[in-house]
Amino acid sequence: MNAADPTAFPRRVLLAVTGLTPQVVTEAVYALAVQGAPRFVPTEVAILTTAEGAERARLTLLSAEPGWFRRLCRDHGLSGIVFDERSIQALGPAGEVALDDIRNADDNAVVADAVTEAVRSYTADPACALHVSMAGGRKTMGFFAGYALSLYGRPQDRLSHVLVEPAFEAHPEFYYPTLESRIIYTQDRQSRPLDTRKAVVTLADIPFVRLRHGLPEALLQGRATFTAAVAAVQQALAPPELVIDTVARQAMAGGIPLPLTPVLFAWLVWFVRRRQEHAEDGGAVHWRDADAQGFLRLYQEIADTDGAGISRVRAALRDGMSQEYFEEKNSRYNKLVRHALGPAAEAYLIRPTGRRPHTRFGLNLPPEAIRIGMAHGQDIGDITTGDGTS
Repeated sequence: MNAADPTAFPRRVLLAVTGLTPQVVTEAVYALAVQGAPRFVPTEVAILTTAEGAERARLTLLSAEPGWFRRLCRDHGLSGIVFDERSIQALGPAGEVALDDIRNADDNAVVADAVTEAVRSYTADPACALHVSMAGGRKTMGFFAGYALSLYGRPQDRLSHVLVEPAFEAHPEFYYPTLESRIIYTQDRQSRPLDTRKAVVTLADIPFVRLRHGLPEALLQGRATFTAAVAAVQQALAPPELVIDTVARQAMAGGIPLPLTPVLFAWLVWFVRRRQEHAEDGGAVHWRDADAQGFLRLYQEIADTDGAGISRVRAALRDGMSQEYFEEKNSRYNKLVRHALGPAAEAYLIRPTGRRPHTRFGLNLPPEAIRIGMAHGQDIGDITTGDGTS
């Protein structure tokens, strides 16, 4: 299967954002499934809209009469498209009444998060090709739909806008170019007759930048907010910066908190100090050269403030730094950082250098990209790093 060909995927979803003009849905299906070259026949259609938009879509598209979606499918032999009342999502805060409109910043945030989560959910399915139509709805809804697809879109996903002749655009009686002549009238003072059979509908494909590679796995697989997704991509694109607060025992990578245990927090600080103090070789160290007692002192000073964990660490390092302990801490640290940061983690990993059996490990992050706070009023630079220096 061609990974970039949306028509080759077994699940093909048309996601439309609509407002008070539900006809953008039938116009999009017509442009994709009837006029498309190649034809993209969705297996399902989903609508994101307001409370009023949902009611209009239900009455005009799904009712027995006029039933415009059913008419379109019948006229052009489009069978098997899943589209019913469950396909129409009226956006609103969880557990509350759906929004009638986007009136304030809170409404805006609700819509942004709902659109983002819908796009994330569809793009999490590897068997699905998602086509997002931003032809209807508030301008902000279309913006969020396009931006969300830029954040989560894959090679097979597409973004488009349907263009309709001005006389037919948003006309309450026009839903797609009909097979037979059907006369409607313009909504201006002239009330000119129009033949819907002669209407021209054009699908404008909108190229977009795919930023999915910058999102951490947690935002790809779990529920996502618009703000969190944007922040994650921004962090991935920004120059790396590691900020360590030794009082709060918190490490921030590009503004994102790293969920480190006390031992792993001390482990990171230990490598950070080596990186800062050993400019000639970057501070990389072989496990045999790692000073276990130096690390133990560092851990006790900045991480084990209540003394609860020192006995476990002391027992593990009783016979010095073993290869197993050294590699296990490196592996656990790297795994947690990758999960928190996604592709942006590369700059913050503990990396090997040199060939076996002389492989050393250290941070590649430039020293100038690292900032360290205070530990109990004492500059962390005064704390022993573990190799006898202070």
